[in-house]
Order: sequence, then structure tokens, then C-alpha cells
Amino acid sequence: MADRRKAAHIKICGITSVGDALSAVQLGVNAIGLVFYAPSPRAVSIRLARDIARATGPFVTTVGLFVNADKDAVEAVLQQVPLHVLQFHGDETPLFCKQFHRPWIKAVRMKPGIDIHNVAQLYADADAVLLDSYKEGVPGGTGEMFTWSEAPKNIKVPVIVAGGLNSGNVAAAINVMNPYAVDVSGGC
Repeated sequence: MADRRKAAHIKICGITSVGDALSAVQLGVNAIGLVFYAPSPRAVSIRLARDIARATGPFVTTVGLFVNADKDAVEAVLQQVPLHVLQFHGDETPLFCKQFHRPWIKAVRMKPGIDIHNVAQLYADADAVLLDSYKEGVPGGTGEMFTWSEAPKNIKVPVIVAGGLNSGNVAAAINVMNPYAVDVSGGC
């Protein structure tokens, strides 16, 4: 019997230049991520983010990544940058995430003992849950993998897999997890 899996969507996160965004688009990515978290080495200014988002064209999803930002900070970005989706990597509540009236993704770090089903139920209004590696004190972009087989297979929202993905292991991650999408950042 033929394998009926769909191809995973591809997001490259942490884009920091128009040139890199255009290269990603040429390679066929579905989405690019713009980081609005100042401590990240991949953080972008609102002005640069606006230039990048405008350069990608209308058929590439532009995702804004936030970590425990306040409402005013998120709204300031939304007023100037044409974001399609919001991605939250901190301790944001479901109520906080959905107040911006945009599709949103909730990132979950695969901390030992975490119950992904409970998290998915808590964030049931999310358009997807992004599973990322856990490293104490680092909200994401660690470049480290988590054990994909430890993630439950029957999560009720679309799953995006992240954490240490690169050209040498992304096919294995897709094979093990059968995710809706993969999110590559430092492993590009």
C-alpha cells in the first residue's frame, strides 16, 4: 500500500536579511520566521522585519516570533510588519495568544515529564503546536534535538517539529513524527 503522508511544510526561522529571505523563497519554503526577542542572535528590528516581509511576496507565510512580549510590543510590530501568523515561545496564556486575531502557534519545549496532551488541550485554540528542544533558560533556537519518538503521535492540533534540525536529520524527523511542518533555524 502506498504511503499517504503529505509532505511536511517547511519554515525557516530566524531570517535576518532580505537576501536570506529571498533565497529561502527560491528554495520553496512555505514560511519564514522573524524573531522579535532582543536576546536572540537572530532578532530583527521592526524596520528590517517589514522589509523582509514585503520582499517575500504574498504566497509565503510570514511568522513573527515572540517570547513573553507584552501586548503593546506585539501590537507595535503588527502595526508595521505584515505578519500572517504569530508564534509564542514563552509563558503566554491561551487568552494572551488569541487576543491578536491572527493565526498563532504555541511553542512547547520538550522538558522531561511534560504532558503534551495536556498542553495541546490547554492551547486547543492554537493553529499548531511547535515542539522544540528543552534547554534551561533558553526559550528556543538551541540547535539541539529532542528525542522525537517521545512525542505522542495523536496530538489534536497540527504539530511542527523544531530543535536541531538540519539537512542530515530532517528526513528522519519527518519519518518518525509525520509532522504538519518542520521549523529549521540554526541548522540551515
